[in-house]
Amino acid sequence: MKILIYLGMLLSTIGVFAQNKAANTPKYPTSFTVAKDGSGDFKSIQEAVNSFRDHSQVRVKLYIKNGIYEEKVVIPSWKPNIHIIGESKDGVIITGNDFSGKPYPNGLKDATGKDKFSTYTSHTVLVDAPDIIIENLTIQNTAGRVGQAVALHVEGDRFVCKNCILLGNQDTLYVAREGTKQYFQDCHIEGTVDYIFGKSTAVFQSCTLKSLSNSYLTAAATPPYQAFGFVFFDCKLIADSTAQKVYLGRPWRPHAKTVFIRTAMDKHIAPAGWDNWGNSENEKTVIYAEYQSTGEGAKPEQRVAWSKQFNNKILKQYSLANIFANDNPEKPESSNWFIIQ
Repeated sequence: MKILIYLGMLLSTIGVFAQNKAANTPKYPTSFTVAKDGSGDFKSIQEAVNSFRDHSQVRVKLYIKNGIYEEKVVIPSWKPNIHIIGESKDGVIITGNDFSGKPYPNGLKDATGKDKFSTYTSHTVLVDAPDIIIENLTIQNTAGRVGQAVALHVEGDRFVCKNCILLGNQDTLYVAREGTKQYFQDCHIEGTVDYIFGKSTAVFQSCTLKSLSNSYLTAAATPPYQAFGFVFFDCKLIADSTAQKVYLGRPWRPHAKTVFIRTAMDKHIAPAGWDNWGNSENEKTVIYAEYQSTGEGAKPEQRVAWSKQFNNKILKQYSLANIFANDNPEKPESSNWFIIQ
């Protein structure tokens, strides 16, 4: 009898403990609003990002009301799973003006001992965390034609940018880290020299790319082991009236991979299409290709001999499922990370 009483008391204690533990488990909000006028939860984007739970495994939505946000936004590696949604892509503007060679304020130096910004620190927005979505807003770098001045710099894996405007001049978009996957859908991206560059596997779906000067559109630095670099599907290449000779790309590193699939190209695209960055050895290692390009800039017969025109057989390799091959077979849902829910 004593044993039964003891067991009953023990079970009762465990039940109370479990209830108390559940009651004391903190619940973190999953939706916030940023508004410059103070009508939201925060007045700045960075303040909101800083407040989110570290290493969250739950998606947090951050709604941004229309306004001009003069911020240098950093989403650090320990702040994943954030979905930033602007009220309107023209009305929410995140703006900065740092550029390579600009002195740091107050004589400061960065962690590498440099006293000036570089390409890698000139960003307006830096995404270092995985599983970040940015949607329906503008990110710009207004430094002007002063050299490298990045608007959006992405290091994080499984990054999505949808219905956004990315504005700059040289090096507007830095899709930086090798081995990562990034997806851009229905975006407008413009710049002058190498305004899409980096080492990531990056897919651009139905984007408009506007060249502002005679220059180069892409500068991939794809590592040799990486099967895909930059892939453009159903995009439009347009230009400012002053831009009359623009190359599709040049290799920032020897194994650059850049492919344009079903792309509408205006007349500003140079007939040769591609540049070897002054090194004929690069011609042996790059993968530069097109499939069914259209428009006045589509001149397959005049492209450089070391570029390719894909056929239907090769095109089958360029499915999103293949490009973004699931690296976690135990979680099949992770293969759809680029589909916004």
